[in-house]
Amino acid sequence: MPEGDTVWNTARVLDRLVGQTLTAGEFRVPRLAGADVADWTVTESSSRGKHLLLRLSDRDGAPWTLHSHLRMDGAWRVYKPGERWAGRPAHLIRVVLRAERAVAVGYHLHELDLVPAAREHTLVEHLGPDLLGPDWDADEAVRRIEARPDRQIADALLDQRNLAGIGNLYKSETLFLRGVNPWRTVAEIGDLRRMVVLAQKLLASNRGRWNQATTGSLRRGEQQWVFERAGSPCRRCGTTIRRAKQGDHDRITYWCPRCQPGAESPEGRERPTLAKD
Repeated sequence: MPEGDTVWNTARVLDRLVGQTLTAGEFRVPRLAGADVADWTVTESSSRGKHLLLRLSDRDGAPWTLHSHLRMDGAWRVYKPGERWAGRPAHLIRVVLRAERAVAVGYHLHELDLVPAAREHTLVEHLGPDLLGPDWDADEAVRRIEARPDRQIADALLDQRNLAGIGNLYKSETLFLRGVNPWRTVAEIGDLRRMVVLAQKLLASNRGRWNQATTGSLRRGEQQWVFERAGSPCRRCGTTIRRAKQGDHDRITYWCPRCQPGAESPEGRERPTLAKD
């Protein structure tokens, strides 16, 4: 699933539309099939956690928001007029926005909504502080996480209501770098603030590039510590990296049993060993 930095980067791609007046718009989802955005002006491209917000002004100057969520497989591509659309198969196209100097094509988008700007907040007000946004507040993120002390820390980091932007990659990498077993509970974590601050730094370090790295190396195969490295040796201690499903939605977690001591899996009987913070 695209994480906060990828969505932020996508918003920057859509910046190519900002300031332009749309010559045509085509929506290939039933509830928006009749929407007409021709002669509307694109005023801003923004992200909020994993949500994309393209702000528009209609023919009368009234503000609107085109909201989309990429989920696992959504994407936006921007082409020059007349350029071949090569991003994804045509049957996955959900929206096309045409302007004089650019054409934006949205593939396999989810939660696609076109709403008056006054209603934009209803689409994102459930989100916690955005790790890449002006509202980022580490203390508020900690307060929200601590509201459920018995929750496993990996699930708490993924909950967008606590802090917006973390997905499986940054969850696994943050926990590894802090030496925290993914199945420890929130109450067992000694310094939550250091953890969320680290997560924010990791996301921020990847703004402006598509090659996500947490190790400091951009070389292929060297970018992550544990994410998608199950069966490979830990870069620190050589122990085999493990993977297991975790949480209500069976999201995959990666960890090093030696660097992050504790339960081996959701069914593990061993209580997580407390790391020194």
